[in-house]
Amino acid sequence: MAHVRSHRGNEKTSQVAVIGAGAWGTALARLLAGAGVPVRLWAYEPEVVEAIRDKRENTKYLPGVSLPQALTATGSLEEAMQASDVLLFAVPSHVARSVLLQVGPLLTNPMPLISATKGIEEDTLKLMSEVMQETLPPSMRRMIAVLSGPSFAAEVCREQPTAVALAAEDVELVRRMQTLLMTPLFRVYGGSDVIGVQLGGALKNVMALAAGVVDGLGLGHNARAALITRGLAEMVRLGIAMGADPRTFYGLSGVGDLVLTCTGPLSRNYTVGAKLGRGERLESILGDLQGVAEGVRTARAAQGLAVRHGVEMPIVREICAVLFEGKAPRQAVTDLMERTAKDETGV
Repeated sequence: MAHVRSHRGNEKTSQVAVIGAGAWGTALARLLAGAGVPVRLWAYEPEVVEAIRDKRENTKYLPGVSLPQALTATGSLEEAMQASDVLLFAVPSHVARSVLLQVGPLLTNPMPLISATKGIEEDTLKLMSEVMQETLPPSMRRMIAVLSGPSFAAEVCREQPTAVALAAEDVELVRRMQTLLMTPLFRVYGGSDVIGVQLGGALKNVMALAAGVVDGLGLGHNARAALITRGLAEMVRLGIAMGADPRTFYGLSGVGDLVLTCTGPLSRNYTVGAKLGRGERLESILGDLQGVAEGVRTARAAQGLAVRHGVEMPIVREICAVLFEGKAPRQAVTDLMERTAKDETGV
């Protein structure tokens, strides 16, 4: 197999197919191409393919960011995957299964698959790795890795220092994918807690919605800090119930991503929550949004998982009431504050 070398001299994969050309998928494709790895980026929208080919820019999802020549765009999954030996999956969770069902027949042999999708399938309450195991050939089961952590696409593209977490069952697969992804400004920490890394990446989007609501209501820094802290407690409780290592939630895919998305205006989920707190309607907010706010769909899935596993998640419950039942954001906060007294460290 032919290899290219990055500027650090590490041996790299010969070609990567990035499936999904939203902001995050495009940023990861740019990161790899910038390190000298040939990348084929699959986009669902023909206008995205055309813009990348003609202008070297994803004008729809990542405007103002130039894309290197080593990155080519295509609207054909077959073309994207041809001659590739690593797949990086960055499709929104609500369409992940349908895309994976198209990917499966195109897999001529097993290859590493990195999931960069931060969401939970709404109907089945399955994590992305579980959806992949269901839809792809059995030989792919131990080839699946999951990527998460505090990583705004725009900052990665501005080459600002970023650290993320990568987990897989196979330790050697993690090591190989760390080598593939790491650059001097993009640090990848390895692990084996596939469940915890995915839950952290998905649930923090729900908490970001709630943090946005708090700020949209103008309730102050004390309230937001409390929300983030208690949100983390809910994430840990559900994680333990689902078999995750609680320590994962105090790492990059937990606290790291939680703090980022609950405090950063670049977060789409935080922005949606802030607009809800200011009295805007959800339908109107989502209609104006460029890209996907995964937290809206994940909120319902998180509530379903909480019920399934008998876990108390009051923040998730209240944000669902605001999103889907028309509950006033201020009333939701009041109801959270007036709950009966609890022990802080109780699980």
